[in-house]
Amino acid sequence: MNIDQADPAELAALRAAFDVDDEGESALGWEAVHAFEAEHGIVLPEPYRTFVAEITDGSYSGPPEYGLLPVAELPGDWGDDQRERDLSRPFPLAAAWMWEEDPDQAEDADEILEQVYNQGTIVLGTDGCAMNWHLVVAGPHRGHVWLITDVGAVPFGEQFGFTTAEPGFAGWVRHWAANKPWYDAA
Repeated sequence: MNIDQADPAELAALRAAFDVDDEGESALGWEAVHAFEAEHGIVLPEPYRTFVAEITDGSYSGPPEYGLLPVAELPGDWGDDQRERDLSRPFPLAAAWMWEEDPDQAEDADEILEQVYNQGTIVLGTDGCAMNWHLVVAGPHRGHVWLITDVGAVPFGEQFGFTTAEPGFAGWVRHWAANKPWYDAA
């Protein structure tokens, strides 16, 4: 997973997966990507960065179930009582955490939970029922995709044990394009 340079083969696979053939009309453009990054104090990980700049910024086709959101948007059911999201602050998790099942919750669990939802990620979209896919843009897991729900958070990629897919945005999309279930590890 190379998060610093876009691989032309990955970009071609992403273009094909989303069936984008509009000569960049649905893309955000590099000027807007650079402005978004400057505003939030981040650099989007590749190949997602080039994808939104040159291919498309959002799509009605998945992944996830309800389509890929534009880079600056949140799902419609996100709610408006949430704290301001800070994309430049590191995403706090390095391993799956099912807080609903955690018998040893730390004293600062509520603060960590707030960070999980509001720090270091952009929301790629939703599968509904408070199941949102995030792309980590700040911290040690930068470039990884995470499923964050109302009961827990799990990283996507075979090294984490839940799926046979490659990690990162391109691996996540390839897995979806192959019609594989999200959790296909034996």
